[in-house]
This record gives sequence, C-alpha cells and structure tokens, in this order.
Amino acid sequence: MESSVGLKVLSQSSFPGPVSRDLLAISPTIDLSVSVGDDGSTLYIRRPGGDLVSKLTERGRTVQALRWKADGQFLAVAWSGGVVRLMSLENSKAVHTLNVSVDSDPNIKYIGWARNLTGKRGFGKSKAAAGSWRRLLSQQGFEKDEEKELLDLPHELTFLEVDTALPKLSPLPVSGGSGDDMFVFSTRTSLEFVFQPMKAEDADKVDVMILGTADGGIQLSLYDTFVIGTFGYPPRRQSLKDLPAAMRLYSHASHGSISTHSLLLTEAQAKGDPVALHLVPIDLPFIHSSPVNLALLASKTTTLQKLLRYVKQTQVHMVGEWQAARELPARFIAGVQEELEKLPGGTMTIIQALFHTVLTGHTFPAVREWLVDTLAERGHKRWDKAVMSGLENLRGLVHENMIPALERCAVILSRLQGLAKFHEDTEDIGFKSSQITRIMDVVSCLTLVSHKILLLVMEELDLFTVFSSWLRLQIDKLASPSQSEELSEKEATMDYSKVLAYIEGHLQVSPLGLFLNQVAPEDWSRDWEYIEDGVSLLEMLDKQLQKYEEGSPHMKAFPRLDFLVDYLATRASTVFEGIAETQKRCVRFGQGTRLDIGSPISKADIRVVPLPRDEGIDSLTFTALVPQTEPSYLYIFRTSVHIINGISSSVWTQAAGLDLAGGRIIDAKFLGDETLLVLWRSSSSSVTEGGPQAAAAAAAAAVKLVAVPLQDTRLPYKGYIEGSAVEAPVPVSVADSGWWSADVPVEKAGGSSVPSAMEVVGPSSARGEMPARVCLLGKDRVTFKVFGLPDKLEA
Repeated sequence: MESSVGLKVLSQSSFPGPVSRDLLAISPTIDLSVSVGDDGSTLYIRRPGGDLVSKLTERGRTVQALRWKADGQFLAVAWSGGVVRLMSLENSKAVHTLNVSVDSDPNIKYIGWARNLTGKRGFGKSKAAAGSWRRLLSQQGFEKDEEKELLDLPHELTFLEVDTALPKLSPLPVSGGSGDDMFVFSTRTSLEFVFQPMKAEDADKVDVMILGTADGGIQLSLYDTFVIGTFGYPPRRQSLKDLPAAMRLYSHASHGSISTHSLLLTEAQAKGDPVALHLVPIDLPFIHSSPVNLALLASKTTTLQKLLRYVKQTQVHMVGEWQAARELPARFIAGVQEELEKLPGGTMTIIQALFHTVLTGHTFPAVREWLVDTLAERGHKRWDKAVMSGLENLRGLVHENMIPALERCAVILSRLQGLAKFHEDTEDIGFKSSQITRIMDVVSCLTLVSHKILLLVMEELDLFTVFSSWLRLQIDKLASPSQSEELSEKEATMDYSKVLAYIEGHLQVSPLGLFLNQVAPEDWSRDWEYIEDGVSLLEMLDKQLQKYEEGSPHMKAFPRLDFLVDYLATRASTVFEGIAETQKRCVRFGQGTRLDIGSPISKADIRVVPLPRDEGIDSLTFTALVPQTEPSYLYIFRTSVHIINGISSSVWTQAAGLDLAGGRIIDAKFLGDETLLVLWRSSSSSVTEGGPQAAAAAAAAAVKLVAVPLQDTRLPYKGYIEGSAVEAPVPVSVADSGWWSADVPVEKAGGSSVPSAMEVVGPSSARGEMPARVCLLGKDRVTFKVFGLPDKLEA
C-alpha cells in the first residue's frame, strides 16, 4: 500500500463510471462508501476497493441528498418527490420512510443529523438530582464507597425496559404485504434492528434529523421518524426587509451539549454558488428543558409508531390469507349453484343438496356431475390446500404476530398514560391521559377480536378437516363402480355431525367473515361517526358480538379487524400530532448573521463548539468559506451565541482571512472542535513543461492536506459587522506555517486523479477502532482514495 508523510492509505478504488461530487457519503463507523452515478437514479454501496455491496433504484425518482447517521446505524436517502428512506446496514431495504409535506417544491436539498443530550442529563439538572440521591443514601448510613456501587435508582426506574421481558416479535411473510413496509418486517434481522430496546447509555440522548427542501422548508424529526414539524426562515409571521422572502438550508451543525443548532441558509431560488450565506441559530428548548424526559417520550412514541406499522401489515396479511382461503371454494361452489338453480323449482342451494347427501346417501345428478367431472381429485386437492394453508397461516398470524404486537402496544400505552397522569395538572406535554385511555380501549377491542378470530379459526380448521375427508370420500365413491372395503371403513368412522356443522355454518358464510369480510362504505362511515361519541368501545363491541350471535341487527363495520386497526392509527396519530405541536411551539429562530465575503462562495463548512461559562454553555460556531474568484483565500467566521435556558440571545461575530499563497484551495472541512483541514494544490501543479511524467510528478508534490488550528494566535480574528468588507486575508506560506501538513500522492499523468472533493470523517469505536479519515474523489470523479489520519495533527 502506498503511503505519504503523515497519511496512511486505507483503501483506493476506481468507480465504474463518474459519480456525483455532491452525492458521496462515507460511513462514520465502517469502511463503506455510498455514491450516485451521473444519472442520479441509482445508489451504489461499496466496500473498500470498490466491491459492490448493493445497488438501489426507485422507478421515476432520483437521489437528491445523502447523509449517514453519526452512529452509522442508518443511511438517509432523499429521493425526488419529498421521500426520505432510512436504510440500515443489516437490510438494504428501507426500514423507515418519511414523506416531507411542503407548500410547493418537495425536493430535498439537504439532510442533517445530530445527537443531543437532553436537559435531564446534559444541562446541569442531573447533578442536582444525583446530589439529592446521594444525600438520601448518606442519611441512610451508606458510606461513599458503597454509594459508588449503587445505581441511581430514580433514573433506573424511569428507564426500566419491560419490553425486553416479552417474547420477540415474529417475522411476517415476505409476500402478501402492502406499501413501503412490505419487506421491513419480513426477516428476524430486520425486526431486531427496527425494534431495538433503548440502551442505558442512550437514555438521556435524543437524535435530531433536519431536512431542507428546495422551497425553503426545514423539517425537524426526533428519533429518526417522529416528525416535529416544518418551519421556514424567516418565519412568515415576521417581515424582515433585509432578508429574501425564502431561505433554503445549505448546511447544519450542532454539538451534543447545546440544544441551539446552527443553520447556514442561502436564497431558495438562487442558482449556482451562493453570493452570501446567513448563519442562523435555531433554538430547540424542548431538548434543553422538557417537563417529561424527552428521550423516554421520543423512544416510546416512535416504538409505538413502528408497532402500529407492524400491526397494519399483520392485518393486511390476515385479510389476504382469509381471502385466499375463500376465493377458490367460492368459485367451485358458484359453478354447481348455477346448475342447481336450473332444476325444476330452482330453489335448491348447495347447502341443501349436500345436507341431502349426508343424511340420505343419495346425490342429485347435478351434484354428482360436479363432484366427479368438475371437482374430481385434482380440484379437491386444490380446495383442501387453499383452505388448510389459508386458515393455518391465519392462525399463525394471530397467535405469533398480532396478539404479541398488541401486548407490546399495551405496555407502551401504560407507560405513556403514567407520564400523562403525572404531568397532567402541571405541564403541557401534548396529550392527556384520557386520550391514552381511548387508545388502550381500541387495543382491548383488537385483542378481543384477535382472540375471537383465533378460536373461530381453530374451530373451522377442525370442521373443515372432517368435511374435506367426507368430500373426498364422496368423490371416490361416485367415481368408483364398486365400493371398496377401505371406503366402507372411512364412511363408517366419519363424524357426520362435524360435516353437517361445516356445511351449515362455514361452507358459504363463515363466522370469520364478521371480522375479515369487506363492508359497504356507508356502514363504515356510520359506525365511525357513532363510536366518536366517546362510549366505551370494549363494552360496545361485546354487545355487538352478542347481537350477531343472536341473529339481531348489529354494526357491520365496527367488529372488523381493518376498521379497528385504522381507528387505532387515527387515535394514535392525534396523540403524536399533539406531542409534535407542543414541541413545535417551542422552536424559534435566533438572530441571523449575513456572511458576505464579496464574492460567490465555492466551498463552505460549519462547526459548533461548546463555550462553557459559570452558569451554562454558550455556542461558538466556526464557518469556513472559500471564495470562487480568489480560490487561495480562506475566511473563517467565529460566531459566539449567548444561550440562557436553551434560548439564544446576543450574537457576536468575528472574522479572519488567510491567503494560502502560491496555490488554490480545493476543499475545506472541519475535523473535531479544533481543526480545519484544507486540501490545497500548488499553482506549480498546472505546469506541463517536461511532458506528462513531469506534470504528474509536479502534481503529486503540490497537493497537500493542511491542518489549520481554529484558535491559533496567528489567526487575525476581528469584529465583523454586516455590510462591511472583511479585512484583507493575511498571506501564509503553507511550507512555513508551522501547521501539520502532508503530501497527497497523485499517480495518473495529466492530473486526472488530482482530488476535486474531500470528505472528512472523525474517529469512531462503535464497530471497532476506526481512525479519523480523509476521503478524496479524483478530478475524473472515478478515482477514490481513503487516507487515515494520525491521532494528533502536530507539525
């Protein structure tokens, strides 16, 4: 493997074709790269060396943006039309899908991901809570050494996970589902990934995903899929004359201990490189100080959302199995029924005809012809297989999928109800205990219906097994001129009471139809409106089932499985929307700062660093800009934001300029809180005298990676005022700067492998030790190299 001073080549590869510079993402935890071809419609995931892991396309859609989650669990892919798919490493299919609702243009231009400590642990409250807990222990006679071995009991009880004691959910069949979730729950690996229990170390952390759309929309989501809402800057309620009508998200940065994030915005309708960028703080005070533990609430609500998706898919599979069990027998029966209606009188049904055969042994000619010629042995096998497999699969879906999922829903709802009751009189957390009670009532109805279906399926399986044996016996008897001893023995041991019970109660109309058959839309609407009055659903369902058993008029849609599943989803959505609306009301934009360097901006990156003070933490945001007209210039803006109780107030910005003379800046990215990595190319690399080999040698010696310390005393930070020009950059020689630098090797003649874009990934220990990495895409957009950085970038 090649190496250069200070750099270690981890991998190098060549893509089969040119890839998009803006749609290239590197996994933060393992050696995987994600790229998109020039057509924009195909996503490639590759290992080091270029080995293809998977290839993804969506008909009629193109990839708009990419972003890995910081822990490497998900890759967010934004497709045209406002659809974001979250993919896991364990499953190349989408695990979650987010639809972005905006006013006009739904195309997503930016995806950002952050992880914040919640107020209970990250902003000082935990110390007070831990202190009171320690004082209580000392009052009870515990020594300090003993205290260290004891857990924080209130915290442990808050995050006690009961779900782990429940049986694991079973995978759903691969075929027969619907929508985006068709394959999400089809494997054990995918299920375990989707329904991961909350880890103890993540109990006080919350993940925030931010999406920026082409029309200026900014959507916030918690825990991957819990959407808070969509915002715009400047807020529509304000009239800011000095800002354009709409601003589009260009970049985003945050720090785990600061609930105020930093946004870089540009004009939504601007084409090409932005002329100026606006640095705007966005306050998320519900992360800093929430009446209920945000990590717990977000975890439970998102798990409930996923369970509802699982319940919906199970219901779709159950209906599919039921229809498969009924369709073929219905077609067989419809054929003989037409012949029976042609008989004199025309009033005989297949049920009457088969009853006649069971009780008398005589078979009507139309039934004889149907059994021997139409149905025969082959038709009977098809009938038996369709019904048996359909009912057995239905039994498995109820017992292994639906009921366990409903049990998990009940556990989460009981936790949410406890939170609602605890905070109901003092805090607005977005939902009431009465709403959770209503949802639990629906879950109880679904549980009752599931148990009823399970009992009826068991009964129908038992009766059909006997009926199928009798039907085959009749086919063999009628097809054979003489009755054998074996047929006589089967006829003597047949349980005719079960045959009659199946013919009368299940052949044409099954009791399972009450829960699984379709109903008229007017019955659906009427029952939906009636149950909205607030009556006890479980008591009402019990009464309706009694009326059905008595043969009295009853509600047609209410007992149906899909009706209850849809009603459960609707009721739960009301709670989710209430929580989101409560958090959305807290979100506010702080004082914006226009960053103007007098030239279109070709490269930009942003980093947030905590600035501790006695009573809290302020935010220090570094913004690196490279002008298009002067590619050797590097401007660094240092913006301090004063934060009080999660709300940003005064903003103060300083700026410094460097002129890395003798060359041009290819790219600039932050690494950690203290360093800006600059990919720099000497102007001598363009010299072509001496032939291709000399040009290649010059290029190889002239491409460098330079580490600029953000707080270096030589950086001339001075106060920056909007509308005034930034002071002229200070010339700095890369060779004599005293900063860490390393040569970047370039092999190809003509400079086709000279880097044109850079991605910087920090060190990670999530899946084994990974050093900080620099990933370089060649000028040809085919050559791709990954370099490992030393632990300390010292000259």
